[in-house]
Amino acid sequence: MPSWSVVVPAKRLAVAKTRLQPLTGMPGGDHAALVLALLADTVTAALACPLVGTVVVVTDEPAAADLVRALGARTVPDEPDRGLNPALEHGAREAGGSAVAALSSDLPALRPAELAAALESAAGTTHGFVADAQGTGTTLLTSRGAALRPRFGGGSAAAHRADGAVPLTGDWPGLLRDVDTPDDLRAALSLGVGHRTTELLSASSTLAVHLGAAR
Repeated sequence: MPSWSVVVPAKRLAVAKTRLQPLTGMPGGDHAALVLALLADTVTAALACPLVGTVVVVTDEPAAADLVRALGARTVPDEPDRGLNPALEHGAREAGGSAVAALSSDLPALRPAELAAALESAAGTTHGFVADAQGTGTTLLTSRGAALRPRFGGGSAAAHRADGAVPLTGDWPGLLRDVDTPDDLRAALSLGVGHRTTELLSASSTLAVHLGAAR
């Protein structure tokens, strides 16, 4: 099996995960801390995946860069500064290698074994993708022996399929469960999230009660 380079985008905290603000704006909420916790658990899982050789985080956010470097990831600045897809293309070029994957930054329930299974299933494809739990977005985009062709944005699953990427399916619920809204976070919690997200929510009884009340 190839050693994969995984590219993870991380927005500046001021503009990241705005749909979580109804939750993080409550007393005891800390929006930046939650965004960084989601990123940390995602990167930790990717680094622990046996098929991953390197994780490159594309970011202009100093706090995110410091965090992921401490975990063992590389960072590169978003030199194009032209949106998500150019950032991922830049990160893929910087990562190098014949097998590259773009991974969402908000997968706190991701398990290393799930990512390994998805990458194994992508080994026979030039371009592949994993749709999110709703089936409309994309959490993982893979490329082997060709340039990464990200089509993230509204309806990205359909856009990647139309571009020739092969849908990848399997038993990997944590890989499907990205977190954009409070309901998404509740769903991720039901799967079991990583250490950083667990620790953050445990430290905020207000958030924990609010999230648990709607389960």
